Amino acid sequence: MYPREFDYVAPGTLDEALAVLASNPGAKIMSGGMSLIPMMKLRLLSPATVIDIGRIPGLDAIEDRGDHLAIGALVRHAQTASSDLVTTYAAALAQAAALTGDVQVRNRGTTVGAVAHADLAADTTAAVLALGATMVARSSAGTREIPASEFFVDTLTSALADDEILVELRVPKSGEGESSAYTKLGRRGGESDYAVAGVAAWVRKTNGSVSDARVALTGVGSKAMLSSGAMDAIIGSDGSEAAIAAAADRAADGISVLEDLYGSEEYKAHLAKVYVKRALGAALS
Repeated sequence: MYPREFDYVAPGTLDEALAVLASNPGAKIMSGGMSLIPMMKLRLLSPATVIDIGRIPGLDAIEDRGDHLAIGALVRHAQTASSDLVTTYAAALAQAAALTGDVQVRNRGTTVGAVAHADLAADTTAAVLALGATMVARSSAGTREIPASEFFVDTLTSALADDEILVELRVPKSGEGESSAYTKLGRRGGESDYAVAGVAAWVRKTNGSVSDARVALTGVGSKAMLSSGAMDAIIGSDGSEAAIAAAADRAADGISVLEDLYGSEEYKAHLAKVYVKRALGAALS
């Protein structure tokens, strides 16, 4: 199917893109187009204007800024997955990027674009939640920082305002005693495609015990979300196999599990437990 007619704009600067966005209510931003174009072809989305930011310089780098990594809006999934910086300091994000879509999607789609799209079963959304990332949004009025814990509102709905572009992810660098991991079951079996259930875990161990942790789920509910039950159970424990199993048992506590074509509520809740156990085990190992 073909999309409805639309105006295409390819600004040369971020300021120009923001001006076009401000003057065209309902316009959509395109970086890689791996989510937007399929939705337009199916006519699930029909914006009057598409603003392609793919030619804007300065948005395609991964930078080490001391206490955090900065990932620009045009950094491809493949770049994120293969980056030594991301692999070393934010392993869960590198792993999530490596498991996103297929080769074509990873080479064209962008990490920041996938986060902005806020799909309920995306991989990188869980990773940025677990890693405690900050989203940097720009509009003609200025810059706004949004914690990952406040960014995902609902299915395909984020905290971005209509006149804002998500220009950067700021991911805290894992330090001594800290580590993270991401794992999932994909819709086509194994680890391919969107997640039927995926889990990212970040942990900090101090003096032999887990002093802090974040565990995030994707594909299980209507959006990426933190598992407060698993986090409460693992924090303060010794991080042993028994402690991980106890945390996994509480993976779906307080979460409204979503039944869909890929599984019942019971099945999704079971998968949440399985993959919380795997992600925490990988992070703590």
